[in-house]
Formats: sequence, C-alpha cells, structure tokens
Amino acid sequence: MRTFVAVVDTGQFQAAGDRLSITQQGVSKRVAALERELGVLLLVRTARGVRLSVDGQAFLPHARELLRVQDRAAASVRPERRALRVDVLNRRIAAAGLLQSFHQQHPEIALDVLTLPVLADGDDALTAVRAGTVDLTFRALATTAGQAPSGLRTGPVLHERHDLLVGPQHPLAARDRVTPADLAQHPIWMFAMPADSEPGAYYRELAEAFSLTIDIVAPNFGNEALLDELAGSSRLATLVGRGSRYLWPTSYDLRRIPVVDPAPVFPLYAVHVEQHAHPDLPVLLDYLRERCGTDEAGDGLWLPAWTALNGPAPWRA
Repeated sequence: MRTFVAVVDTGQFQAAGDRLSITQQGVSKRVAALERELGVLLLVRTARGVRLSVDGQAFLPHARELLRVQDRAAASVRPERRALRVDVLNRRIAAAGLLQSFHQQHPEIALDVLTLPVLADGDDALTAVRAGTVDLTFRALATTAGQAPSGLRTGPVLHERHDLLVGPQHPLAARDRVTPADLAQHPIWMFAMPADSEPGAYYRELAEAFSLTIDIVAPNFGNEALLDELAGSSRLATLVGRGSRYLWPTSYDLRRIPVVDPAPVFPLYAVHVEQHAHPDLPVLLDYLRERCGTDEAGDGLWLPAWTALNGPAPWRA
C-alpha cells in the first residue's frame, strides 16, 4: 500500500523505487500483488508514467488514511516519537494531580498516564521503566530502603500527608486537626491491601507505631459505597491522602481533618532510567524539582523506617 501511494505521488515507478530504496521491478511487483489481492486495476500505465484508474481514485484516500494510522501506531511505541509515559499508581492520588499540573503547564508535551501494580515482587512498573516502555513511575521503594533499584535513578520524592475523613456524627468531626494519638481510640476503615504491597507495608507499620486499629472493609464495593457508609456513621473513619481527590454529595457533610504532630507521610519517589530515553523526560524531571521544597522547621513528620533519610528533597502534597 505504501508503494502504491509512492507511485501515485511521484507519477513513476522508478521515482517511487528511489523514494523507497527498492528497484523499479520491486515496485511493479508490489503494486501488482496489491492489485491481485483487491481484484481490481489501480494504476493505468501510460507512455508518460502512470495514472489512477477509477478504482484507484476510490482506493487512494483510504490507503492514505491507513498509512497515517500505521505511522501513528508505530510512533506510539517508539521512545523518540511516542508520548511520555508516566505511571501514577492511581488516578485519584496526589501523583496524578501533580502530573495534571505538569500537563497544564506543558500542553505541548503528549502524555500517556498509566496505573500499574505496586506489588513488591515482580513490580510491573519498575520492570517497564528498566525496559524503556515506561519513562517514569512513582514508588515508595520499601524493598530498597528508599534507594534507587538497580539500573534506575530516583528523582524528587512526593511526601503524601494524610487527612482523616469522617462523617458529621463522628466524635472527631468538629476538630480542625487530629494527632495519631487521637486516632488510637477510633477504628480506621480501609480496603484490603496485599501484604507485600508498598501501601500494605506502610499502613502495617503506621498501625504498629501508633497503636491504631485498622479494620478491613469487605466486601469492597468501591469508594462511593465507603463514603456513603462514613456519612451516616458515628464510629467509622478512614485515612486519605492530602492530595487525593474525592467527590461526594453535599448532603454527606464529610469532614477532611489534617493529621499532625507528627504528620504521617507516605513517600513516593520519582523513579526513572539512568539514561533519558524519551526527549521530554528531562522537562518533567525539571518540573518535579521545581515543585520540591523542604518541610517547615518544627513541623514534625513520621515516615516509615525504610525511607532514605538523605533522599531527595520532598514535594509536599
């Protein structure tokens, strides 16, 4: 099909062959094979070259469109031409919001936003970053103590703080802030997380550090069902990321209350390849660095034991 279009564009078999770096005989064979496959004559040979037959005129615009689709498909998987691929874990959390802000500031950069599993063993995202099929991911790096896995580098770290989310009847609903010690007397509802996942390891350590009771919501009917339960309960509560986005009806009157003194933090490191395979990756890394900043003095944080204390400066969600 590409050969047929080249013949039409150049008007000659020899010129089409020069464009495609094949012989004139090769061009003729390819066009003849296409005509046999379609069962029609596409080109009429003349003394001055070729012209389109009636069927050729009908076929040409479709052929051009198919080639455009083929070229777009090929470009979508070539690092030097495809969109910048970033894994944000979950489109609801702060990493997704940060990437959306990047897109608003750099609309000229095409993005593919992915959500890949976070299991500690056989991490799909880290494997994809090493292979060059994903350009950057956000990971807590629990198994490597906040250090870059082999063959990869870590950039800025997003420090995702927490809010307590409760309904209007909960005993803590009127508070403007709560401490982890305040939560010890109130059960926290959360969806089940694999024990070997980074969130699973984080919340297990958090519960042990502050004597929290984390009850598993089962069966899992989704966030909307959980929010509905919270709205009508005087006992239930859950933890959400400070930068995570949740929507609920106004009638629910749910309260998001910052958790402080210390503020538990879930660290998300920007992980990427050592050599920038995608030309737009440095732009994203520069943007992440610009959004980084240190926490105010005296504003205590609690981080899991695996976090690298000397890691990159945090961007606070």
